[in-house]
Amino acid sequence: MITRIWQTLTSGMSKYIIVRLLQIILVLYLYMTLVFIILEAQPGDITDIYTANPKITPEAKEAIKEQLGLDKPIYERYFNYLRNFVTGHLGCSFKWGNISPTPDPVCREQRPTWDLIKERLPRTVVLFLTYTIVSFYIGFFMGKLIAWRRGAVIEYLSTVVGVTLFTVFTPWFALLLVWLFAVNFGVVPIGGFINPDSWTNIRQVGSVDCSIGISCSNVVFNHLLLWLGGLTLFWGIVYLWSRRLPYAWQKRAVRWGAVALGLVLAGFFFGGGWPGEVDRVTLARDTKFQFFIWHFEFPAGTIPLFPLALDFVQHMALPILTLTLISFAGTMLLMRNTMLETMREDYVMAAKAKGLPDEVVRDKHAARNALLPVVTSLIFAIAFSVDGGVFTETIFSWPGMGQLLLLSALEQDYPVAIGALVFTGIFALIAHLVADILYAFLDPRIRYD
Repeated sequence: MITRIWQTLTSGMSKYIIVRLLQIILVLYLYMTLVFIILEAQPGDITDIYTANPKITPEAKEAIKEQLGLDKPIYERYFNYLRNFVTGHLGCSFKWGNISPTPDPVCREQRPTWDLIKERLPRTVVLFLTYTIVSFYIGFFMGKLIAWRRGAVIEYLSTVVGVTLFTVFTPWFALLLVWLFAVNFGVVPIGGFINPDSWTNIRQVGSVDCSIGISCSNVVFNHLLLWLGGLTLFWGIVYLWSRRLPYAWQKRAVRWGAVALGLVLAGFFFGGGWPGEVDRVTLARDTKFQFFIWHFEFPAGTIPLFPLALDFVQHMALPILTLTLISFAGTMLLMRNTMLETMREDYVMAAKAKGLPDEVVRDKHAARNALLPVVTSLIFAIAFSVDGGVFTETIFSWPGMGQLLLLSALEQDYPVAIGALVFTGIFALIAHLVADILYAFLDPRIRYD
């Protein structure tokens, strides 16, 4: 038994994964050390903000340094930083105070870094994961189309438009869309995560006491994410299972049935509400277009999910539109170039010689085998999305990881900045491993022996 387990671990893919995991641990250690050195190399520390106040004495400043642990030698802070990471504690924020009714035993009055990451990460993941998937799909479809119709008008038009948007200055383009759709037309909000007017009357959601308005939105937002994630997982499992069915009509019937069932469940879920303490929930938006005017008002005692979910969606719409328009060209051009190379392969020529329809040759033979670099790009984009776009989240006032990283770096809140950067590094390293493993599944010619 032990011999069989050892042979499994030391052969093929298992051996490769183990070696890569050991490499990831070494690279992560070097990355964490580099992040610590770079942030420590910044001049001054967070206590410098008190020097401009004449009422703060040097003794008080030294007391603040001692409280934050900044009076210790750098090597001691470094080993404390590594020990905290290994034990699952990313440190305590210098700036953010505790808001939990049960303070952390280590941080006490300060807020743990992990709490800030847990609060900000879902917002960033939803925003950037949505735009990444949408831009990937558009880029994949357009790249496949213009490669197949090389030399047509649609190729030149798509390439010019895509490259123009891909190279545009992101902050300027984002502000232009804010002025057009939010300020001029009023179709979407200017920025932010929620409309405070829709949440001020909510005092309790289920058993959660919402002493702070934003905490109510976090509870609802995270539950909506869990539900949508479960629905997506259900659709994915049904899709993979349906591939085993022998006939095409059976596959279509099962997949469309799963979609219909999911939409019905979504209607029941979003059409209902949660018990809670609320005076009244009102969500209204007046625009220059008659068909974009809506007004919802619900009685006390019920937390309606549909208008609150709509509040999240309308705040996400403009950032997703901006990022999608800027990013889809990268996937489109990558797909076009790889597919042009694939179309010259012998198996594609053989498929054409067999008389197969153009759609089959394009989708089943050319596009499918051109996916390898495109999927790699998608995985890396998803991994790096956890740090958020600093420019994007700042311009749209989206309280995610990018904005948290920027504020913590500017205000020298080292534990939060290091925690956010290390979290991003872990996702990037895992993405490399996932991409290598997917290579073997997408391309049978690749083997790890």
